Amino acid sequence: MRKATTVMCTVIGMDYANNLSYRACSLCERTLPDTLNDTLCKFCHSNAAAAASSFSSSKRLFRILVSIATDTRVLNVMCFDRAARVLFGCSADDFFHFSKLHPFAASNAAKILEGEMFRMTLSRPKNGNAQHLRAVSIVPLRSGFKPAIESLKEFYGVKPATS
Repeated sequence: MRKATTVMCTVIGMDYANNLSYRACSLCERTLPDTLNDTLCKFCHSNAAAAASSFSSSKRLFRILVSIATDTRVLNVMCFDRAARVLFGCSADDFFHFSKLHPFAASNAAKILEGEMFRMTLSRPKNGNAQHLRAVSIVPLRSGFKPAIESLKEFYGVKPATS
């Protein structure tokens, strides 16, 4: 696999035991520690700017390890925020807060997504230390596909918010 390869695949598992998301700076999207005491981005120093404005200095981004099966092999693939939003149908912040209210949401999301078929574009990681291929694009193949958050809201009886 040189640049990017597109495969038809089935999700066979998801690592929900580790965090599905991480904190990142709202401006430069560099990783921040998960501790709330350390909110200053050491790269762009966005905390000072956030104090003077109305936006948060950090946000959550998805980082999910997914096992997929193609017609010839089984692969572990890392899904970062843009690709994972297709699977979940919400932001990592929204899923994080939903999971605080529903502690088994991550394991149930894994069960919901298991067996779903997708067309995924995979690429090698740019970081030389990274172990897993990256899913850079995910397209559901089933016309009736619902993102995990929609099924979870139905399962937990959460009504859609009215505006």
